[in-house]
Amino acid sequence: MAERIEQRLEDRLPELEQLERVGLFTRKEIRAVLRKASALEYKIQRRALRKEDFINYIQYEVNLLELIKKRRARIGYPFKKDEIEHSILHRVHSLFNRATGKWKDDVQLWLSHVAFCKQWNAKHQLSKVFSTMLAIHSNKPALWIMAAKWEMETRLSSESARHLFLRALRFHPECPKLYQEYFRMELMHAEKQRKEKKEFEQAKMDLGEFNYSEEILNGEMARIVYRDASQKIKGVEFQLAVLSIAKLFDFTQDLQKEILESLQTRYADDPLTWDYMARRELELGSLQPTEHTTKQKKVSEMAQREERCCAVFDEAVRAVPTEDMWKCYITFCLERYNRKTNSEELKQKRLERTLSVFSKAHESSLLLEALYKQWLQLLLDSNLSEKAVEVAEAAVRHFSNSVEMWQMRLQVLILLKRDNVTQCFEEAIKHVKSKGTLPLWTLWVEWSEGTNSREDTEALYQRSLHATTPAESVTMKEMYLDWTYRNGGYKKVKRLFTSLCENRPFSLDFFRKMIQIEKEQESCKMLHLREYYERALREFGSTNTDLWLDYIKEELSHPKGKPENCGSIHWRAMKMLQGDLVEDFVSKYTLLQTGHL
Repeated sequence: MAERIEQRLEDRLPELEQLERVGLFTRKEIRAVLRKASALEYKIQRRALRKEDFINYIQYEVNLLELIKKRRARIGYPFKKDEIEHSILHRVHSLFNRATGKWKDDVQLWLSHVAFCKQWNAKHQLSKVFSTMLAIHSNKPALWIMAAKWEMETRLSSESARHLFLRALRFHPECPKLYQEYFRMELMHAEKQRKEKKEFEQAKMDLGEFNYSEEILNGEMARIVYRDASQKIKGVEFQLAVLSIAKLFDFTQDLQKEILESLQTRYADDPLTWDYMARRELELGSLQPTEHTTKQKKVSEMAQREERCCAVFDEAVRAVPTEDMWKCYITFCLERYNRKTNSEELKQKRLERTLSVFSKAHESSLLLEALYKQWLQLLLDSNLSEKAVEVAEAAVRHFSNSVEMWQMRLQVLILLKRDNVTQCFEEAIKHVKSKGTLPLWTLWVEWSEGTNSREDTEALYQRSLHATTPAESVTMKEMYLDWTYRNGGYKKVKRLFTSLCENRPFSLDFFRKMIQIEKEQESCKMLHLREYYERALREFGSTNTDLWLDYIKEELSHPKGKPENCGSIHWRAMKMLQGDLVEDFVSKYTLLQTGHL
């Protein structure tokens, strides 16, 4: 092994001598490079190879290349690149090849090699990397697309890119993304040929052997790709994606028309088709030539375009009366309403239209649960409070088991300061199952704190502890403790804490809250703090290192603390903590002893 390393270091000498001779590096720096290279070589020649060692070696060589590049720029010396950089680049490629040969499944390693080749313009080497990588990772469409894009955009080889896409489609015959990118590539190829032909014609040059097929120039290859893909890939999303690509090229009107006809014929009942057809009315309007018009006329034209969109949507909800169709319609209306405009008339018209669509969807019983919240927010923002109350009530009738719907209705009633809030809370608790009611209880007690008497609020807290599930009652205990301290003082909260400790489960924050309350007292008693820490450790001592450390800190810093107890606390922690937590505790305890924590 030593002989092999010596040989590899000797191979470096010519490039290092050149670096010193031309003044890019000093003799001292050359020695430092040799020492570092020697250490890195030993690491990658061991029997038990580690990926990190190869990555570190590659990173060192890349940094060296960057340093040479900066030194060259500084002294203005562009010569001897073959003797210096070429040798280092060859070594980096060799390291990458060894690493990817050993850890073939690491895609990130392959991509790092690709990125390195691109950065240093190693086209020939990159072609080999792509070839080897795709042979191993043929199951990843994204890699095929990357290779084909490189062939098309960097090497300007449409034929190679097409060949890669065709190979990829043999492995992934139903991959929408592959077909989309193949379709895009064929259109780019057609556009490139159209530009070439135009330039030749403008220069009045004889095309001679250059034979530009009219079919290719008009995007027939892309049409073939589209037709083949349409037979294998179902779904309106693919059709819309291909159509959006075709719209990027100005010679694809016939192709766009074909895709649109296919979309309307095969997916007439899909909400996304109708959504596209409706939104298209906005684009069609914007394509019309516009002269110097007044603001009023522009507003009028925009209103007309939106009306045309809504007319299509109205037809859509009659033809396809589904929740998803109404959702598309409402989403469109909300988008238009949220667009900025200086015209109050247009803003008002958009608001009225949006509220009208919400009402129609609700009357059809096809309004999704999530959309009720947006409807209510819109009504409240528009100061239509009475309507908001009606909508909230209707929402809980439709979704009587939904916690979110009840929470939404209650928030509206609280916001508007209605009298029937308590009655509504009772209804909500009756309709909703006990599991998941925590948001309702937290909302209820928060409202009660600011509205009802202390006695009523305390009774409500007590009731919530029994009504919620054990896991949810943990949060209520924390809130109850905090409220009692704010309203009843230290003695009352201490009695409550003792009472609540009789029923599990607890949270760590529950104990930490009580510890904090004790520390806020003028006569903070260490005896009480020990009690709280001991209770907390019984519950969380095996899973929380910070709790043990805080206990030790308390014994060390409190006036009545006993530093001699720290040893026994440490011993107990080592016995109770599990797995890696022991090591974590030891390191933190060491930092504490040295004054760094």
